[in-house]
Amino acid sequence: MLTLVIVTTIIALLFDFLNGMNDAANSIATVVSTRVLSPRLAVLWAAFFNFAAVGMGLFFGFKVAGMIGKGIVDAEAVNATFVLTTLLAAVSWTWICTHYGLPISVSHALVGGLIGTAVAQAAGFSTLHMGGVLKISAFIVVAPVVGGLLGYLLMVAVMWTFRRARPRNIDGWFRKLQLVSAALYSLGHGSNDAQKTMGIITVLLFSTGYLEQWFGYSTFHVPWSVAVASAAAISLGTAAGGWRVIETLGMRMTKLRPVHGFCAETAAASSILMSTLGGIPVSTTHVITGSIIGVGSVTSFSAVRWGVAFRIIGAWVLTIPGTAIVAIGFWYLLRLLPLPV
Repeated sequence: MLTLVIVTTIIALLFDFLNGMNDAANSIATVVSTRVLSPRLAVLWAAFFNFAAVGMGLFFGFKVAGMIGKGIVDAEAVNATFVLTTLLAAVSWTWICTHYGLPISVSHALVGGLIGTAVAQAAGFSTLHMGGVLKISAFIVVAPVVGGLLGYLLMVAVMWTFRRARPRNIDGWFRKLQLVSAALYSLGHGSNDAQKTMGIITVLLFSTGYLEQWFGYSTFHVPWSVAVASAAAISLGTAAGGWRVIETLGMRMTKLRPVHGFCAETAAASSILMSTLGGIPVSTTHVITGSIIGVGSVTSFSAVRWGVAFRIIGAWVLTIPGTAIVAIGFWYLLRLLPLPV
């Protein structure tokens, strides 16, 4: 059992690494597109604030981790094989989409893995908390819409405020401000997405009894060592960079200037941080993409390359059902092996 728990924890951290690698585009797409930072400096900037976000848990707790760990599937129904199946499905889907440059929701890949494994294990939906599933599913629509609306309104407000300023001066000011907005976005990304891995590792430890044996917690509680390891994994993934995804999101969808990048990142960061405080595991990919579209549409709807946008949206829609199907396949495959529960 201990060996299975260790292997599954390593796979969870690999998933977290791939999360950062795929979502590196979210954190730096605008700051690279506007050429405020080079791609290499940008990923290091984002990685630092991804890791720094673990400190937010000291003040606000790990509500998103709680939703992932016990808000989607009944924690009593989870075992080590359940978590391993979920992670294998999520890692497989994330790797494929990262390889093809699709900025998917890694969060929804994890949710799809949980749902598919629960359905396969119980041969139905009895162990699912449908309220949590519906809330997360709703944010497939809500997150990009809110991001787009905030981005649009902020862009309009900035254009009106600086309507008499020289374009050269505006670019200079917002090149500096974009470093701040990129840091805020990366902080939000780290605070929300790293907690998803914290949740899956914690429910693994809880279901196998090691949470109480090793850390002294008899109820679901995220240990600080798990929080730090998860934050480190996602920040290392961001530092590695998913370059094809960065190109898709930051350079193909719309043309941005520093002021656009600032507005998109600030709008997305605000939405994500509010969601994190509310314990909602949103898709940071959806939020930043919606924000970029909202900012780009202020100038002209034709400024947004809708073909690329719809390709991204198609990947979003397929992620939860696609990963769920992959998880069902892994579940029946793992049943052929003599794994302890």
